[in-house]
Amino acid sequence: MSDAFIFDHLRSPRGKGRPDGSLHEITPVRLTVQMLQALERRNGLDTALIDDLVWGVVSPVGEQGCNLPRVAALQAGYAETVAGFQLNRFCASGLEAVNLAAARVKAGESDAIVAGGTEMMSRVPIFSDGGACYSDPNTNWETWYIPQGIGADLIATMEGFTREDADAFAVESQRRAAHAQGAGWFDRSVEPVRDLVGRVVLARDEYLRPGTGMADLARLKPAFAAMGAAEGLDAVMLQKYPEVARIEHVHTGGNSSGIVDGSAAVLVGNAAFGAASGLKPRARIRGAASIGSEPAIMLTGPGPVTRKLLARTGMRIEDIDLFEVNEAFASVVLRYMREMELDPARVNVAGGSIALGHPLGATGAMILGTVLDELERRDLNTALITLCAAAGMASAMIIERV
Repeated sequence: MSDAFIFDHLRSPRGKGRPDGSLHEITPVRLTVQMLQALERRNGLDTALIDDLVWGVVSPVGEQGCNLPRVAALQAGYAETVAGFQLNRFCASGLEAVNLAAARVKAGESDAIVAGGTEMMSRVPIFSDGGACYSDPNTNWETWYIPQGIGADLIATMEGFTREDADAFAVESQRRAAHAQGAGWFDRSVEPVRDLVGRVVLARDEYLRPGTGMADLARLKPAFAAMGAAEGLDAVMLQKYPEVARIEHVHTGGNSSGIVDGSAAVLVGNAAFGAASGLKPRARIRGAASIGSEPAIMLTGPGPVTRKLLARTGMRIEDIDLFEVNEAFASVVLRYMREMELDPARVNVAGGSIALGHPLGATGAMILGTVLDELERRDLNTALITLCAAAGMASAMIIERV
């Protein structure tokens, strides 16, 4: 088995996932092309040494269909020998792409792969791909498919997290993200996005709201209470969890992940590729894992997948310096920190998806890159990255600096 190394990573800034967002005019393939070209340019890559592109895309339809990474590789001018395919593990797709790339490198099937993801949520809205879990009542009933926000509110109810707890977590995410951006922590890895004439349309994440306070968030109404009552979804969930008397709806648009556009790329390879390319690895991928979890509540997988991965790598939670846990909803991370007995100062140190946004297929690769940068900046060694995913799943990875 070979070691799999991360040689570089970069990402686009996150643009608001609305028609008035700065990236809305950019197509998914053009955004991906720009990330691929930037990765080639800044590393002096001979793209003929790249075997494949593995790309997370959660809504792989319309402009995000037709094997987006292969088309983007061709359009970016990569060698025609570079293959490409896209995958969908819902919110964990970007990290799962890197996990799969690392597995293939470790197995000796590939020397180098560019992995990452793209999601243009302003152009291809969430749920655009449809599917039985959204539209077939029989499938809903047999798999306990309930919208994620209801599950997040049930987690808060069962764990005793209040609206104030969720809002306080969101305020801290905003504070950390604003500080990170203002201090230039993201600058090394964020690639400005340009339009067809070469003009920069976005150079910095635009979703975050610096200065957000508790009073601002307190004015927001719960996002999932009406849905839970009018559509009978609370009642269905309480059939699954009869020990709960009622669901306390604490999540709003202010303490849940934001809808944004974005793309990210991670260069993964073995030692031979590094030597041939003249590149030094920045981190070793110590291990990766995925897991299924209870599908109704849906969002509790990060804890079990962390324990699975630690056991697989022979590590302990104390061996990890920093954690990146996707902020799908505030209660997800609050529960994870309680479950794993973590100091909040070690978790999402540069903010997370509540403040910065969650471009579904790209987020896993983005937060992997963010925590690698923070390991280097803080002179620390190891990090664990994990994301929950729809239908009750989660993925995780451990990296260590070389």
